[in-house]
Amino acid sequence: MGTQPPLHRVNLLVRAARATGFDTAWVVDHFLGFFPRAIWDKEFSWIADPASSPHQFFDYQTLLGYLARRAGRLRLAVGVTEPIRRHPVLIAQAFLTLSHLTKRAPILGIGAGEAENTVPYGLDFATPVSRLEEALEVVRRCFSADGPFDYRGRHFSLDGALMDLRPPPGRSPEIWVASHLPRMLRLTGEHGDGWYPTLTMTPDEYAASLGVIQTAASAAGRDPAAITPGWQTYMVVGRTERAAHAHLETRGVRFMSLLTPATTWARHGLTHPLGSTHRGMIDFIPQRYSRDELEEALRAVPVDVLAREAFVGTPRQVEDQVAAYYDAGLRHLVLQPISALTSRRDAVFSLQAAVSIQRRLRKRFASSG
Repeated sequence: MGTQPPLHRVNLLVRAARATGFDTAWVVDHFLGFFPRAIWDKEFSWIADPASSPHQFFDYQTLLGYLARRAGRLRLAVGVTEPIRRHPVLIAQAFLTLSHLTKRAPILGIGAGEAENTVPYGLDFATPVSRLEEALEVVRRCFSADGPFDYRGRHFSLDGALMDLRPPPGRSPEIWVASHLPRMLRLTGEHGDGWYPTLTMTPDEYAASLGVIQTAASAAGRDPAAITPGWQTYMVVGRTERAAHAHLETRGVRFMSLLTPATTWARHGLTHPLGSTHRGMIDFIPQRYSRDELEEALRAVPVDVLAREAFVGTPRQVEDQVAAYYDAGLRHLVLQPISALTSRRDAVFSLQAAVSIQRRLRKRFASSG
């Protein structure tokens, strides 16, 4: 859903999500956005205003508290935060507080972090996975401890710490981990209530990663079936298949290809324009690139990179593409309609398509058991 001004647009999106029967409203946690100011103009996208900045973001914790009274039965979630900018005890307290403000259990989406939100601000991004592992342990202790507890780790140390704030019955916050590689997938199985990946993958890759999570959960004495398999991924949708593929030629959509990691490009025999070791959005710091560098990178993006990775087509075609992931275990889908970058008309259609696709998928999945 985003956390960018103006506030009335955020309110509108929440009302729309409630009216259309969506289950969860996800906000993001950013200091910066991914769109560089160097190419932030009308050629990039209709939403781009050179007089404004693409890097204006509300604090997600404050915003979720504000939205709690407006959410109704809509679940509130962050997708995702990390324990570099905020201490895990502070994160835990925020979500325990939110559980008292909402009608349903909030979702704490958490990952290892990204360079853009840490490196420019002098924060240590050298060992993010080990920091996340400790943070997950601390957050779990905060959610469950009865009385003072200690913790000794490399990154966090607690001595007789107390977190006596308890959630209302049935509203304990859930932890959803953004993970992709084996170590992070194991952490999801050991600590997560949900899995929230954001990188593109095939149905077979999705099923294999979910298998790693479920195996780790069993080894930790947890119920693998209690972990909700989610996914946040790109959608490029059009009224016709030709119209959908035409979006792939636009600058805004082509730019999104640069946020996919070099490993994704490599499996198609391609080299990432930003380097063979570039990890996509994890490494991307938008203000570190000049306009010339970005223009050169955009020129190097083949039209079919996202066509091979994202959901591309008419709403019915996207629905059929998603079905293969349902068979692979997916149960909570968050579609990012990046075709909305093309024009106002396409933005309206993309959002309408996202609603209709989600509705039909719910019916389809329900009928299939």
